[in-house]
Amino acid sequence: MRQFSTHQLLSLLDKHGPPCISLYQYTHRHHPDSLQDPIRYRNLLREMESSLLQKYDRKEVRPLLEKFQPLSHDGEFWNHRTDGLAMLAAPDMFEVFELQRPVQENLIVADTFYLKPLLRISQSADRFQILCLTRDRAQLYEGNRDAVDPVELIDTPGTITEALGADLTQQHQSVRSAAGQTPIYHGVGQKKEEVDRDRDRFFRAVDRGVMENHSKPTGLPLMLVALKEYHTPFRNLSRNPHLLSMGVDVDPGAIGLDELRALTWEQMEPLYLERLALLVREFEIARTRQLGFDDLSEVAAATAAGRVANLLVEADRQIPGRVDLEFGRIEQGVLHDPEVGDVLSDLAGAVLRMKGQVVIVPKERMPTDTGVAATCRF
Repeated sequence: MRQFSTHQLLSLLDKHGPPCISLYQYTHRHHPDSLQDPIRYRNLLREMESSLLQKYDRKEVRPLLEKFQPLSHDGEFWNHRTDGLAMLAAPDMFEVFELQRPVQENLIVADTFYLKPLLRISQSADRFQILCLTRDRAQLYEGNRDAVDPVELIDTPGTITEALGADLTQQHQSVRSAAGQTPIYHGVGQKKEEVDRDRDRFFRAVDRGVMENHSKPTGLPLMLVALKEYHTPFRNLSRNPHLLSMGVDVDPGAIGLDELRALTWEQMEPLYLERLALLVREFEIARTRQLGFDDLSEVAAATAAGRVANLLVEADRQIPGRVDLEFGRIEQGVLHDPEVGDVLSDLAGAVLRMKGQVVIVPKERMPTDTGVAATCRF
């Protein structure tokens, strides 16, 4: 799975040359339900072609369709799906994102991308990353309360051999022990100190790669899952500010994805609830100082003025219309019109552009009943 960051979302919010194609599809993780996914995808492509030909010449449409068509019969691709799929294309770009929550099937051809589903998922407060670590292997996962999936490592070694190469101590071998037991090392002339030194160099390379290429771009909290004897050495050398103080003491190779999700969410849930409670308290304090707003018109005006530092948005809430940022006002509309869209998504996108924080919050945790709660800088 490719990770999705706020930086990528902001780049998609920028203007791209039309037509901008936004395809969202509900997908299935398991056979036999997954068999229907490529069929539905091909149906969406036919619908896409018809929609494009209403406004553009076939000569312009062909290169756009060619971006999507290679996946039509790619069995390997369709056999490894998550809960949803987002595909965004314009004449100058094509991006595919795997989603860990189901999305409503949608195909929109417009002058800008339809980003509401991506925004809702990427800014959800329950997202986090997991580093599964052994003495000689590393794997990164991203998840939420509902699902955990492996993330493709970027400039980060997945094995000790990949990290150290020719610098790996000769005769470096080990017999993998049972969970919780001390590993038994062997090799001609090899000492435990040399093994530990190689391990630490590997851990340092993993920490550096994960921090620079995964933690910083996403800003997500990182949980360590490893045997107990590896927690202390890794934490002693880690420089990653997103690494959480708690972790899971288990051999990551001995558990499946569902157990990994359950064990890590058990640790994450109190932090998630604490973070939401803190954001709500900050909003309540700001409201007593006339710096917190839940009226949509006031939030729109504050957003247009660049005042909003934190914006809480109710998950699954939709308010038809658009935000006129030039004048800071809301224009009413109908939700099914993609040119009108959703007021809450417009507000969230504008706050992100202006370097504010957007957090998608479950309805039962929202401090207001209007769908928004804005805490202002001034």
